[in-house]
Amino acid sequence: MKYCSQCGQSVTVKIPEGDNRQRHVCDHCELIHYQNPRIIAGCVPYVEERVLLCKRSIEPRYGLWTLPAGFLENGETVIAGAQRECYEEALAAIEDPKLCGIYDIPEINQVYIFYSGQLLDNRYGAGEESLEADLFREDEIPWDEIAFPVVELMLHHYFEGLKNGFEGVRTGAIKRPWKWIRRQ
Repeated sequence: MKYCSQCGQSVTVKIPEGDNRQRHVCDHCELIHYQNPRIIAGCVPYVEERVLLCKRSIEPRYGLWTLPAGFLENGETVIAGAQRECYEEALAAIEDPKLCGIYDIPEINQVYIFYSGQLLDNRYGAGEESLEADLFREDEIPWDEIAFPVVELMLHHYFEGLKNGFEGVRTGAIKRPWKWIRRQ
């Protein structure tokens, strides 16, 4: 950031009074420009023991599989964002969404929040950001073709939960060089 979005003057990176982190501060109007993590909202749609994955038609990670998820929009609740992304990417909706995962990726300033739910009417397809969408059992998932480490971790947590009856919220972090740190 070079210029203030409020007055257009130059900004300096410094620790504002009463703070403990470097921030972009306007040299003219003294507005502090906070930069906070991006929220990614997503779904784990399922039918019995199968989950719905989408093959990406966009970069990054074109042609690889992911859960339907994307950046939360301003003015949108997390659950609404997850449901929107599920429809945009997989032409699908889920019944009775339940919070199932929260994952941090501090190196790229992202937090992923996932909801799971039964696929509504077993309807799905390839949305505008997907080449295809399909249901997979755990042993059918193309593990070597998963787009993002956080999706792989969510899938492992989801299937572990199926096996041991855990229906709570899983948490974890992804640290470079993209290793999982499981919390629950």
